[in-house]
Amino acid sequence: MQIGRLLRHVIAPSWVLGRVFTPPVMKAIDAAVKASEARHRGEIRFAVEAGLDVSELMRGIDSRERAVEVFSRLRVWDTDENTGVLIYVQWVDRRVEIVADRGIARQVPQAEWDRVCRRMESAFREKRFGDGAVDAVRAVGDLLAGPFPARGSNPNELPDRPVLLK
Repeated sequence: MQIGRLLRHVIAPSWVLGRVFTPPVMKAIDAAVKASEARHRGEIRFAVEAGLDVSELMRGIDSRERAVEVFSRLRVWDTDENTGVLIYVQWVDRRVEIVADRGIARQVPQAEWDRVCRRMESAFREKRFGDGAVDAVRAVGDLLAGPFPARGSNPNELPDRPVLLK
């Protein structure tokens, strides 16, 4: 384990996220999720986490493994068609991960999700946090609209509101 990474996570206060993911930014992400889900049958969750716990760091968990854990914790898998998608931001490591449920993973290659992640990370480096997050939600929606277009009945199975994890 890297001592520098451990220290960055331990000293990162969770309140730092509120400075970047302000109420207007959170509202914009929520609205983007709602608008996106009107176009397809996928369910999008957006989660941001400041630092990881010491126990997770001691296990050597990386942002991808943590994203899979959050996918499960938020029950993103719990949709009728297995069409949940998690956009996960690990703030301290400056990483974005997208985890797609198995129904989507069969239709959209991981390389497409990775492209969205890298664009979002680039926007974040430019301090365009709200725009980067909203653009990522739209891009996920674009990837879902082809193989999973909305139908007459398109229930909202998961909350649209983004989550700041503690």
